[in-house]
Amino acid sequence: MWNSFNTGAYDGMIAETIRIKGYNDDYIQAYYSRPIGDGPFPGILLIPHMPGWDEYCKEAARRFTQHGYSVICPNIYERFGHGTPVEVANKARSEGGVYDESVMGDSDASLAFLRNQANANGKVGVIGMCSGGRHTFLAACTLDNIDAAVDCWGGGVVCKEEDLTPQRPVAPVSLAEKLDCPLLGIFGNEDFSPTKEDVDILENTLKELGKEYEFYRYDGAGHGFWYYDKPMYRQEQAMDSWNKCIEFFDKHLK
Repeated sequence: MWNSFNTGAYDGMIAETIRIKGYNDDYIQAYYSRPIGDGPFPGILLIPHMPGWDEYCKEAARRFTQHGYSVICPNIYERFGHGTPVEVANKARSEGGVYDESVMGDSDASLAFLRNQANANGKVGVIGMCSGGRHTFLAACTLDNIDAAVDCWGGGVVCKEEDLTPQRPVAPVSLAEKLDCPLLGIFGNEDFSPTKEDVDILENTLKELGKEYEFYRYDGAGHGFWYYDKPMYRQEQAMDSWNKCIEFFDKHLK
């Protein structure tokens, strides 16, 4: 929970850019933050959103580390070159976006990195916002040994056939039967992607399949309501859902 630490406890972390071997054996950069200490610590893969491998993602990684998690956030946009996060994101958009296959390869490598650390407790979770939420759901359905997943307003999990592209060849909801870890969903009821109807379809699908999930839908919030640097930020809804997210990971990973 937010602000639940003991003021007498030691507090420290290391956060840095590293290089890992990702999809197709390409070396990519990743932001890696972890608590200082012997652990053991659970791991979290934070998949970047479409605004890019940006300052918000790195800060979110450190925020989870503050609560006892080793976190890796891979630069899934590395193959589009370097520049500011906005410049690289615009380049990715101009080329149709990043390929799902590439993101899953980078994600699988990131999860392996977390599991292989000497101070790991063996459990790993995945979280993503926006397109990263979609990729999180896809990872939870297609990658092995994920212990918990958090989809934050992932647009495109539910989509029409005409919306599929070479980069996104499948609607992740169609893979829901393969989901084999608990899923937390965080959504704003005023969002445009996913819409309330999209979330209804996803929830009904999970319910029919008997999957373990928790969905929280917030009135007065739209897309990206955690992003405090943008007008879409909603303080009350953001902090309530952050706490729910931390509680969820604590339950399943610690």
